[in-house]
Amino acid sequence: MAITDALARPLRDLRISVTDRCNFRCVYCMPREVFGPGFAFLPRDELLTFEEIERLARIFVSLGVRKIRLTGGEPLLRRDLPELIAMLAAIPGVEDLTLTTNGSLLPRYARELKSAGLRRVTVSLDALDDDTFRAMNGVNVGVAEVLAGIEAALAAGLTPVKVNAVIKRGVNDDQILPLASRFRGTGIILRFIEYMDVGTTNGWRMDDVVPGAEILRTISAVYPLEPVPPQQEGEVARRWRYRDGAGEIGIITSVTQPFCGTCTRARLTPEGELYTCLFASRGHDLRTLLRSGADDGEIRGRIARIWTGRSDRYSELRSEATAALPKVEMFRIGG
Repeated sequence: MAITDALARPLRDLRISVTDRCNFRCVYCMPREVFGPGFAFLPRDELLTFEEIERLARIFVSLGVRKIRLTGGEPLLRRDLPELIAMLAAIPGVEDLTLTTNGSLLPRYARELKSAGLRRVTVSLDALDDDTFRAMNGVNVGVAEVLAGIEAALAAGLTPVKVNAVIKRGVNDDQILPLASRFRGTGIILRFIEYMDVGTTNGWRMDDVVPGAEILRTISAVYPLEPVPPQQEGEVARRWRYRDGAGEIGIITSVTQPFCGTCTRARLTPEGELYTCLFASRGHDLRTLLRSGADDGEIRGRIARIWTGRSDRYSELRSEATAALPKVEMFRIGG
């Protein structure tokens, strides 16, 4: 039973955040001054169990979901994650099962993830300059560690590998060309993301945003690009390929060219709250329903009512005023 929301957008993608913990402290997500040693993360008994996640995923698939992405926090910090991946991979109707990671733990887990049924990974890497990257990740992790994770993913067959880079004015905007140069011709798809006002702790200002059009001009002046049509409904990145055949890049322009009109994504937090927008201030508690003895029909009905009533379009309405509204933090909702 496929469903659509109040703006006729189908439910196709489910992003599941499996933990609120992370081993990085990136400036745009979990700045160290807020998420220090004393920060209280969720206790284990408040996290959804693997069985609860699998049950919800099956119900979401029955409502039209075809792609599942595991996120965090850093999802590879969740103990025994390959077990969950195997459970999700076995659900009939799941056409794509992927994971977003900072890459630091991939050398340890890549082969096991592939064997469990994971299809591909997206790795975050915001700079190639080591000093810049160490400053941005907040824990002094070097670029080489993430590149090693990317190589491990390639060797394990978790392909195509995508690399995400969040660009912030005056911080890493000088890394646009080096990143493009590094991944041209490798088969790795590099995607640039405009700095967004997710959550309330990253100090977002419009002046810090490097527009996608500027990123495109910067790269195309050296490596000419041409547009590529979208592959599927709900695709968030505008795609561009190098005219010399050296691959493609993507640019995600949530701030300057919003794509709310084609958004097909639902998001599930580690403690079982359903969010229908990355920038939402309120979620819907599914964990209590799960643990109160509700049957699948009741849960399916609850999710369907939430989605069919959905009218979110935050990025189309964004202003300096809306940026200050309380919003769910990225480490809980997975970006």
